[in-house]
Amino acid sequence: MCTYAFVHYKLHYACVSCRISFKRHPGDTQHTCPRCAAPLLCAGHDFAAPRRSNRKAWTVVAAVLDAGLRYEGFEACGCGREPKFRPRTRAQLRARRIAAARTGTPLAEMLGRVDPLG
Repeated sequence: MCTYAFVHYKLHYACVSCRISFKRHPGDTQHTCPRCAAPLLCAGHDFAAPRRSNRKAWTVVAAVLDAGLRYEGFEACGCGREPKFRPRTRAQLRARRIAAARTGTPLAEMLGRVDPLG
């Protein structure tokens, strides 16, 4: 049964420069940050924002969101139960950037892999 098919859940939106996140209904309008008026980035259904004081974790979040990825634990419709991998530390991010540069694989694809060398 599709988890996200019958109920329209709010999505997480994040402002990386202010290091804050909000839950908003998806819509046609551009959501803006109330602090800096910059556009908010859609982070997905299952985004867990790091603490505001954790700058290192927010740099990893910024790299993942800039690559066009979202934090989704389910498939887009909610059927699949396999969570998607996203790097959580700078070391994991660095390893995937190096592997992407060596192999010529796009960074967005490499950030979704559990093992960058596999």
